Amino acid sequence: MPPPKSNPAPLPPPEHSHQGYPGGTPAQLGDVVARLRRAIRRASRAAQPGQPLTVAQVELLASLAEHPGARPGEVARRLRLAPNSVTTLVNALLALGMLARSDGRGDRRTVTLHLTPAGAATLARWQAANTLILHTALAALPTDLQQAVNVALPALEHLIDQIDALADQPPPHDRLP
Repeated sequence: MPPPKSNPAPLPPPEHSHQGYPGGTPAQLGDVVARLRRAIRRASRAAQPGQPLTVAQVELLASLAEHPGARPGEVARRLRLAPNSVTTLVNALLALGMLARSDGRGDRRTVTLHLTPAGAATLARWQAANTLILHTALAALPTDLQQAVNVALPALEHLIDQIDALADQPPPHDRLP
């Protein structure tokens, strides 16, 4: 039997100082990201008052746009949702004509999911609305802040990769409740 994999070092406790993080603390970054997501959602809802989908449904459509033909279990893992939650989301999107379900990869026991043209169009409208919101908001910023956001993008991309890597690791035993 192979030796057990070693768990990564446990996460340090939340920081309340700027030590080691010149731009702010991890808690401040988390707060800003959460507030940014909420602000974009609010503005997107205001820009598209007839949009019938929840954020979770839009995220599922986006996941399938990135990974067409995924199985429901794969979608659940990618979105970090319980399988029954994905089933509920899929059933609602099927009823709205946004998704199609088909036999999976030559195996009738499995199911794959695909966006329908209606689902792809809905996702494209959502993404276009968000792009317009961000473009408008960024254009209203002073040039130095626009540049600061632009300079931060590569670091944020790497931060996303690091967070995704953490999400893919099993939780260390010493952090379990």
